[in-house]
Amino acid sequence: MTTAIRMPTTTRMTTDPILILAQWLSPAYPVGSFTYSHGLEALVESGAVEDTASFSEWLSDTMHHGAGQNDVILLAHAYAAENNDTLEEIDALAQALAPSAERLLETEQQGKAFVRTAAAIHDIELPNLTYAVAVGRAARLQNLPLADTARLFLHAFAANLTSAATRLVPLGQTEAQAVLTATAPMCQQIVDHALTQPLGAIASSTFASDIASMRHETQYSRLFRS
Repeated sequence: MTTAIRMPTTTRMTTDPILILAQWLSPAYPVGSFTYSHGLEALVESGAVEDTASFSEWLSDTMHHGAGQNDVILLAHAYAAENNDTLEEIDALAQALAPSAERLLETEQQGKAFVRTAAAIHDIELPNLTYAVAVGRAARLQNLPLADTARLFLHAFAANLTSAATRLVPLGQTEAQAVLTATAPMCQQIVDHALTQPLGAIASSTFASDIASMRHETQYSRLFRS
C-alpha cells in the first residue's frame, strides 16, 4: 500500500527560510558537489573551453538549454507531488534524463547525500532521490518557498561549475566571479519560466556537453568524478 508523504506543518519552519536554503545549498553542505564538473573537465581537456568567454558561453547554454532549466522543472514538480507514486515517477524521469553513467552518478550520489543529511537534521522522511528531486521534496516538507528554493538551487549549480572552472581552465578568481555575477538575472529568468512548465516541457540541446560527459568516463587524467 502506498503511504502518503508527510506534509509540512506550520511548526516546522522556525528559522528564516532563506537561511535554511543558504545552508542546504552552500559548499559546506555535505553533498560532495565539489567533486563533479558536469563534463566540464573533458571540455577543457579537448580545448572547447579554454578561457572566460568560452566558459561563460558553456555555462549559459547549460543553464538555459540543459540540466539547469530541466532540474528546476523537476524540483518544482517534486515540490508539488501529492503522493509517493508521483514522486517516484518524477525521480525515474530524472534518472532517465542523465546522458551518461557519470552524470547519473552525479545526481544520484548528491541526492543520497542530501537526503541523508536533511533527514537527520530536520527529522523528515525522505527516500533516496536524485538531487533536484530531493531538494524539491525537502523544501515542500519544510514549508520553504518554492521560487526561492529554485533560484538558490540554480545559483548553487552555477556556482559549483564556476568553482570547477576556476581550477580547470584555469580562471582567475575575479574573472570567475564576474561570470557568476552575470548568471544572477539568468537564474531569475530561467526559474520564472521553468516554474510554469509541465514535465513534458523538459528538453535538452546541449549535445556537445553530453558527449563530453561520456568521454570523461575514459579520460586518462581526472580531478573530478564527472
